[in-house]
Amino acid sequence: MSDAAWETLSNQAIAAAGVVYFLALVAHLVEWSALRTVPVAAAARVPVAAGVSTGSPDAEAPTPPAVDESKQYRITMFGTLAFYLTVIGCAAHFVGLLGRGMAADPNRVPWGNMYEFTITGSFVVVLGYLLLRKRYGLSWMGPIVTAIELVLLMVAVLWLYDPIAPLSDALLSYWLVIHVMSAIIATGAFTLGGITSALYLVKSRSLSRGKAPDHGYIARLPSLATLDRVSYRIHAFGFPVWTFAVLISGPIWAHQAWSSYWNWDPKEVCAFITWVLYAAYLHARSTAGWKGRNAAILALVGVASLWFNFIGINYFSTTSQHSYANGAKAFDLHHR
Repeated sequence: MSDAAWETLSNQAIAAAGVVYFLALVAHLVEWSALRTVPVAAAARVPVAAGVSTGSPDAEAPTPPAVDESKQYRITMFGTLAFYLTVIGCAAHFVGLLGRGMAADPNRVPWGNMYEFTITGSFVVVLGYLLLRKRYGLSWMGPIVTAIELVLLMVAVLWLYDPIAPLSDALLSYWLVIHVMSAIIATGAFTLGGITSALYLVKSRSLSRGKAPDHGYIARLPSLATLDRVSYRIHAFGFPVWTFAVLISGPIWAHQAWSSYWNWDPKEVCAFITWVLYAAYLHARSTAGWKGRNAAILALVGVASLWFNFIGINYFSTTSQHSYANGAKAFDLHHR
């Protein structure tokens, strides 16, 4: 295949992934709309294939009412459909990444600008969700993950897209693979952890009103203790990966490219601030027992810092040495 054909395949695959994620989101919405009128205890009779959490262990009923057969079938069918559509979307997403790398001459990893980083980072988010879904029972995260995927791909295609171009001199290094890959993996993990922390706060606020809900999406979220534990484990995985990206591979690559391990570049400073926030999150949990609401808020501050570093620095800083990663479009926005 020619480079132009690979680029066309990549664009079509990313567009197809967006369409499939949208269909998965619709299937999730139909599934959860059917569950909206079903008490949590009654949902225990719905087969596991529906992929829906039965909610907090505290929400129990001695004699669960029966679920209408047609509604049960709808819940099961659309839950399963949403899962398989997400898998298909993830596969198409991967083809889009592969085609993007193969379209370059010479072939390279698809991480040369913000468009490529965005489609790769969003791929890691959905892949992480699918890999951890069964282990941590993350089926309740399905509608949110597919919605985020859809938004990120729309942003990438509509505002961040750049044609295939050779890498700049600063990116012609094997450290591109090492540094950027670790940063992308950590970004995906922290994003999933941030989603879990946000849902913790939503459920905590709902429970603080005095009565635990028995219907709807919030009622079917895991218990607060489970959400807190899952969030912690995901962040605990992402932190050493981010540490390697920010404090080890990044400085080594900076020294190779710019003859200095630390340049007080805005992106470097913001990445270090993000590292401090997540270090404080993990340290506070392990030493001060700072769990629950306070930990969730700190985790959200961390993920906000992470995404500001990714998007905000590239668009608002005129002094960052990392501005080449945003491609020509960022340059145009800076100089209009």
